[in-house]
Amino acid sequence: MSNQMKRAEGTAKEVGGKIQQKVGQVIGNEKMEAEGRVNELKGKATKESAKAAERVKGTAEEVKGAVKRTVGAALDNEELEARGMAEQKLGQARQATNR
Repeated sequence: MSNQMKRAEGTAKEVGGKIQQKVGQVIGNEKMEAEGRVNELKGKATKESAKAAERVKGTAEEVKGAVKRTVGAALDNEELEARGMAEQKLGQARQATNR
């Protein structure tokens, strides 16, 4: 399962847990309320785990791009340098998106 799917699944579970928690409060069912809180936290954990995995991917892309850019500059290869810079920026964007 992709990280984006895990993130969506986590968000859905988090929202479902919040709803379950509120329903439990309204009807006075403490067990349902507690189960809702557990589901909310599980969903949040799943979502945060997926975001962390995407940040790791972004860091790897950024480092790989920096290496390509440096090698391209050392070899006076403008195309390799530009590709490296683009990959580096993509990695930075992936990290920023998943904070």
